[in-house]
Amino acid sequence: MAHKGFFNAFADVVILDGVRTPMVDYCGALGHISPTDLGIKAARAALQRSGVPGEHIGSVVTGNMAPGDFDQFFLPRHIGLYAGVPVEVPAVMAQRICGTGFELFRQAGEHIQGGACDVALVVGTESMTRNPIAAFDHRTGFKLGAPVGFKDYMWEALKDPAAGINMIQTAENLAKKYGITREEVDTFASASFAKAVAAQQSGFLAGEIVPVITETFELDGYKARGIRLQGKLTEVATDTHPRLSPPEVLAKLKPVYEGGVQTGGNSSALVDAAAACVVASGAYAKAQGQRPLARVVAAAVVGVPPEIMGIGPAPAIRLLLERTGLKLDQIGRFEINEAQGAQTLAVGRELGLDLARLNVNGGAIALGHPLAATGVRLTLTLARELQRSGQRYGVSSACVGGGQGIALLIENTSI
Repeated sequence: MAHKGFFNAFADVVILDGVRTPMVDYCGALGHISPTDLGIKAARAALQRSGVPGEHIGSVVTGNMAPGDFDQFFLPRHIGLYAGVPVEVPAVMAQRICGTGFELFRQAGEHIQGGACDVALVVGTESMTRNPIAAFDHRTGFKLGAPVGFKDYMWEALKDPAAGINMIQTAENLAKKYGITREEVDTFASASFAKAVAAQQSGFLAGEIVPVITETFELDGYKARGIRLQGKLTEVATDTHPRLSPPEVLAKLKPVYEGGVQTGGNSSALVDAAAACVVASGAYAKAQGQRPLARVVAAAVVGVPPEIMGIGPAPAIRLLLERTGLKLDQIGRFEINEAQGAQTLAVGRELGLDLARLNVNGGAIALGHPLAATGVRLTLTLARELQRSGQRYGVSSACVGGGQGIALLIENTSI
């Protein structure tokens, strides 16, 4: 039997509202903060912004890839508890690498549609800075003269041992396959930076950001947690990576691989951030007099060859459209994660996508790609952009290391 991935349609699932922290450069102002505490911050703000009391939440669905501290096992539970969700409500952590944030919406949709709950709290959080230097070989001790196996967790995780290549090399494979030049990738990256700067200057991005401040998260009967900014900082309120980057400036950067098209300037930025949304049944929203931000129409997940993992969004989006009966030109906006510039351009070429509808407020090259938080951020940005632009349908999507693609279809409920 031929398998094309899997598909979920949701008849009555909506996003009430959401929020994210600023996305701050690797080793920057958020670098010392646990991803659990970043997640709590985003979760509390999402509940406050949506107007949903914590006691109405019936499921907590979280995502986090790399452990940012020794209590990562408890991350989903602690995010729920310290956000004010009742102690009886369970929490889970999902993992689909770069597609994790989208997977959270998919699972929340299943929980709601299956009758497990009426409202779910979705939280993706990631500290790229706090990826550990780790060893897996020394539980039984250090043998005399044997190599010491401490390695950079984040750097090593970029390599797929099945294909024997890293994520940058998968983008280079796509550049060759689709005839994408270094000049095209730099031009695309420059446009991403310019759009992000414009979205900052217009105030659009600020509309989805909750500033991070020094504060304490109390939980009656348990130890307090919290965030403490370092030095003289009192607030972190804006994304730090966007800056105007003309193609001629990007062209001066050395490629990661000799003769390749990918550089540090046209690949996704390393940032720390968290994002959260409140997802509910349409019936709950109506009963509470809530006006949803968007409806979650459907989700699709597919597998692709690991050596060209970056093409994943193309078949995922195709499956999404095929099963919903929509055409590509009916989708007003696309948010496709810019893991690498060549990878995103390859997806665009494979689909025949009008790039004027893609990442109109900048993408991960300019803003950053905080793994598990990315899908939540992209979907939140997309929902807000559909309302701003008056478009009906939008698709958010990402490629996934190891060879997968995931996509969500959402609908603007205000038109």
